[in-house]
Amino acid sequence: MSSGIKIEEKYERNGWPSIPRPDLKPPEGWSLDLLAGVNRVRGHRLSPDGRQIAFIWDRNDLSDVYVMPSGGGWPQRISMNRGLVAYWDDEVPQWSPDGQWLAFTLGGHAHVVRAEGGMPKKVSDFAKGASVAAWMPDGHGLLVYVDRGGEAVQLLLTDKDGSWPRPLVTLDGDVRDAHPAPDGKSVAVVFRPNGDPNRWDLRLVDVTSGEIRTLSGAPRQKDWFARFSPDSRQIAFLSQRGGWDQAWLVNADGSGLRQLTALENDISDLAWSPDGTRLACTVNRGGKFDLAVIDIASGELRDIVRGEGFFSRPNWLPDGTELTVEYENPVQPPDIYRVRVESGEMTQLTFSNPPALRGKLVRPEAVIYPSFDGTKIQALLLKPEKPNGAAIVHPHGGPSGQYAFEWDILAQYFVAKGYTFIAPDYRGSTGYGVAFEQANYHDWGGADAQDVLYAARYLRSLDWIDPKRIAIMGGSYGGYMTALCLSRDPEYLFACGVAKYGDAHLENSWALCNRDLRLYAEMMLGHPGRNRDAYLKGSPIFEVDAIRKPVLVLHGLEDDVVPPEASEMWVEALRRAGKTFEYKTYAGEPHGFLQRKNVLDVYERVERFLDWYLMPPKA
Repeated sequence: MSSGIKIEEKYERNGWPSIPRPDLKPPEGWSLDLLAGVNRVRGHRLSPDGRQIAFIWDRNDLSDVYVMPSGGGWPQRISMNRGLVAYWDDEVPQWSPDGQWLAFTLGGHAHVVRAEGGMPKKVSDFAKGASVAAWMPDGHGLLVYVDRGGEAVQLLLTDKDGSWPRPLVTLDGDVRDAHPAPDGKSVAVVFRPNGDPNRWDLRLVDVTSGEIRTLSGAPRQKDWFARFSPDSRQIAFLSQRGGWDQAWLVNADGSGLRQLTALENDISDLAWSPDGTRLACTVNRGGKFDLAVIDIASGELRDIVRGEGFFSRPNWLPDGTELTVEYENPVQPPDIYRVRVESGEMTQLTFSNPPALRGKLVRPEAVIYPSFDGTKIQALLLKPEKPNGAAIVHPHGGPSGQYAFEWDILAQYFVAKGYTFIAPDYRGSTGYGVAFEQANYHDWGGADAQDVLYAARYLRSLDWIDPKRIAIMGGSYGGYMTALCLSRDPEYLFACGVAKYGDAHLENSWALCNRDLRLYAEMMLGHPGRNRDAYLKGSPIFEVDAIRKPVLVLHGLEDDVVPPEASEMWVEALRRAGKTFEYKTYAGEPHGFLQRKNVLDVYERVERFLDWYLMPPKA
């Protein structure tokens, strides 16, 4: 990313008191250090023999790979210097079929290491960079992704020795989610052709001949997450063709296509049982991701565990009686568990929740409110035990995301201070069907922004909320929503706003961001060369004169998703218009804040800012 605009780490302000409030103290038993002290366990993979679990652990400003016994025990560190990676943008370590090796991406290259210990070895010196896709069943071959000149992501076949690769898929577009058949004869891939970012095909590659066959594919149709059955004869995958994310089946020869599930809930995380009779999956019910199993013969879905949280990445143990999963909820950080398939009994294997936090956290309530046109918007509401009258509206990122029943420690901190917190799933959110997910296509900043403004209206109807003390705060698309709502709110429903790594000029950001994000924008808005009006119409940088409330702007300087130029340009417009703002940039930070020192600085600035503008003097 090169714009010609040099942005250095800086702090600027215009017209607000950037000092702590000595009359306000942290809630009893809380501190910002406590918030930053919770390390995230994630991205786990069970070894083929079921005896070990590899996972990624975000701690000590690193995202290193660890291995632990699947029955529980002290983890062993496998990598030593794997830099911080945002959990939403990282990979899962890959076991070799014999369980002797692990493969993962480190420093922009594919690496392998003996699971019993040793130094990771780079195996992708043949390219400027590569990421791990999957092991081949022979335990020697290794599939890797490479970026071909910034025009396409291709699939190569190398091996654990780093031998010169053989191109496996070199099509005019991007290859993702490669999954080899257990017999090693073919590889299923998801292919996104150039020219139609809304089309995700399933293709099957013959490893020997290189022949590529299309299993499914049509304009504006999305099929993905292809997984071979243990006997290599069938492929389960996810598809939106029925209006929801559902499980489908197709034979490896392309015949026998059939829909396996037909729920009005999204299905995700498919995993074949060892005997090939069932699929483990998760079911999204209003932001609660329940753990379930699908019978292959009948398509019947049976819940294993339903609750108030978020299950992900089910892995079958070899005997088919248990799964390992990742699980989190609003009062428990992500950890790894074993779950008995028949009874749903859960055994916790990792323990990330500090004792200091236990018993302090609040469970959210699902609420529904009408938007400007009567559309019903679901939101999660966190009400403090002792409300202070102030509230925060938190639009999630994406926009194709969802505020689910997940861990959000910063929200919990503000609730402990007495703030009410609401997170709306505006138009464009996932989890409510394809029509709702695509309701803001070609209309970023239109109806979706109104949905967020109406969240503030909903808060005003609650008898414990002071209508004059409501803030909006979000990151990424949520930061963009903050800029929009402050610009397009003639009633000034918000007292202030916090925009973290958000956008303000969609056309410029399209030109400066990474290729994946350009295609993501084109999927929803079209190419700016053909649909420039949508990009300009959705850009709040042209409406700063309408802003009347103070704003805090925070951005990382290594962000290639929403480039830092987006905030730099918006702040320049705010400055020229004489608006009240605070602006802080962070060297070395990507899309999101990862380094502990910067996370703490962000927390301090956000708390100070909201306290000044939302909290009256103590009596």
